[in-house]
Amino acid sequence: MGAKTALLAYADGDVASVLQAASEPTAEDTAALIARVFPGCRAEPTEGEVLGEATYPPDGLTYAASFPGVDLVCDRHLMFDRPSELPTHLLEAAAGRRVILHAMHSVSDWLAFAVWESGRLVRSLSLTPDGGIAENIGDPFPFETPYWAGDRPVEFDPEWDEEPYALPFHPLELGDEALRAFFGFLLEGRPLPEDVDPDEVPMLGFRLFADSNEPSSRHRPVDGIRPR
Repeated sequence: MGAKTALLAYADGDVASVLQAASEPTAEDTAALIARVFPGCRAEPTEGEVLGEATYPPDGLTYAASFPGVDLVCDRHLMFDRPSELPTHLLEAAAGRRVILHAMHSVSDWLAFAVWESGRLVRSLSLTPDGGIAENIGDPFPFETPYWAGDRPVEFDPEWDEEPYALPFHPLELGDEALRAFFGFLLEGRPLPEDVDPDEVPMLGFRLFADSNEPSSRHRPVDGIRPR
């Protein structure tokens, strides 16, 4: 498994239905979204990408899209060991809409996701096999149930593994289920006929610059963000 994400969404309702019908995002609305998420930065448009390739942009690039009812931003700096510590201005940018944060990294088998409803945190989870559970707030979503119940264990292979996997499930497998539950698509695994095809969802590209005119990856104005 090699999936990586750094994805923030603001949604009025069901995200999957919007992405199923997504056409080219509005440049003006997407630029306004970038301004809210990264205040104090100047955004320079660059080549876009499809969502399936945009969930973990190269350092220095941001992908975003504003669709009717859903705003998406992909940026490595939107990754938090403790998602509940999402900066206040990112919650305020939702203007009362649902906020979804999804981040995972295949190198460390790290997964973090969180959901806010009307500004209230309802669920936050962050875990790795090496670090354990860093955050587990709120009631698990239904898609999590078989994982916590032990129905999705990581198979032990004595030829490769020195000891059993440190968690009752693989974080990236749960992370893919979370992507389907929140956004309607998978990055790995077998898609269902009704799933969103992320390679059909266009995203706009941006390079962000701070006041010093240096790329904002060197001068991020957002405190507490931990790029990986």
